[in-house]
Amino acid sequence: MSNRPLHIVILAAGKGSRMHSSTPKVLHKVAGKSLLGHVIDSSLKLEPEHIHIVVGHGKEQVVEAFDGHISRAKLNWIEQTEQLGTGHAVSTALPNIQGDANVLMLTADVPLMQANTLASMVDAMQSHSLVLLTAIVDNPSGLGRITRDESNTVTGIVEQKDASAAEQKICEINSGIICAHKEPLTQWLSKVSNDNAQKEYYLTDIVDIAHQSGHPIAAQHPADNAEVMGINSRSQLAHVERLYQHVKAEQLMAAGVTILDPARIDIRGDVEIGVDTTIDINVVIEGPTKIGAGVHIAPNCLILQSEIDDGATIHPNTVIENAKLGRNVNVGPFARLRPGTNLSDSVRIGNFVETKNAKLDVGVKVNHLSYVGDATVGRDTNIGAGVITCNYDGAYKHQTTIGQNVFVGSDSQLVAPVEIEDGATIGAGSTITSKVDKDHLAISRAKQRQISGWQRPKKESK
Repeated sequence: MSNRPLHIVILAAGKGSRMHSSTPKVLHKVAGKSLLGHVIDSSLKLEPEHIHIVVGHGKEQVVEAFDGHISRAKLNWIEQTEQLGTGHAVSTALPNIQGDANVLMLTADVPLMQANTLASMVDAMQSHSLVLLTAIVDNPSGLGRITRDESNTVTGIVEQKDASAAEQKICEINSGIICAHKEPLTQWLSKVSNDNAQKEYYLTDIVDIAHQSGHPIAAQHPADNAEVMGINSRSQLAHVERLYQHVKAEQLMAAGVTILDPARIDIRGDVEIGVDTTIDINVVIEGPTKIGAGVHIAPNCLILQSEIDDGATIHPNTVIENAKLGRNVNVGPFARLRPGTNLSDSVRIGNFVETKNAKLDVGVKVNHLSYVGDATVGRDTNIGAGVITCNYDGAYKHQTTIGQNVFVGSDSQLVAPVEIEDGATIGAGSTITSKVDKDHLAISRAKQRQISGWQRPKKESK
């Protein structure tokens, strides 16, 4: 890495009219993270002095979106009040950069750029005044072309609308990512004019100016052209999403995770998955999430910001959100674990069970059609079908405490606040409103009657 300080300028002022959205383009998301968020996070891996973000359209929304960013102290927001082109945008940022630093210029709508590619560009600044990231593509239509002379030296960049017929046949394109020393960059930008079809000050014009003044220019290529893919439409957003997911799936499989169909999985944010875990189709996992080894996740599951320990089995159509699951738990199908759920080892949560703010100790079983909320449940307790912890009185939430080795019969209601001590048994169909003592049986139901000769009502014929 160059010994000069590094400043990064991210161009994020564009309106993104082709997105047809009230949301600024740079806040649209790939894998659950905004386009600008991807670029910022890649930039931070280079440990720059500051990241200067040039904003314009939707400035308030964009700045507010990063108020809680972990590295917000490094983010410097600069408003481009008039969108006069990329060259003008960089010029608005340069007064914030002191000394002859390396200036790495990025665009906020290129989210797949890898930090190692950017680091290689900065390294090349030790022997060059200007480094470009370019790519060879099959279809360069709409993109700026790299021009070279007979000795293959880069001489400039020509935009599509200004390119001659011969120049439009060039397949080496400009990615929009450029690194330069600040002092010559300032001089080059002062010479850029808007004498072009768009009447804008193009940042790319500095390449020709640098070449004419004899500065050494380097052009590097990314390892994968997907890195330089920009987003200007919803279609391109969807395409980049699938590219991202393909790469993520390949990384997980290379690390020992079995993914039954890499085209039908979505990983969003920071997700860690252990070896020998198997993930079936149509699973969405959003981080921060940590999944252990030997976990089996069945089709159509949604896992959000949770921890799942080794050996767990998640059956189909289960939703897990802000929950913690111990070893060898068994959940679903059609279960919903809401925020605050904490399952110890070997807990069984069955079909159509919902939990929320519930702590279940080792070996607890809640098998069918029950709701356990704002509750603590002791080890080896069995909760039958249709049991409800009635935790809400219309104004406040209340706690239910259930001890160890308790049996709660089906279709019972536990009206909180209430405590059931160790070893107690609740008869099916009971409504429990007060404490149940240790090893006692509690039954609360109407006495059964039989009426002989009962005639069921019948509809009268018309």
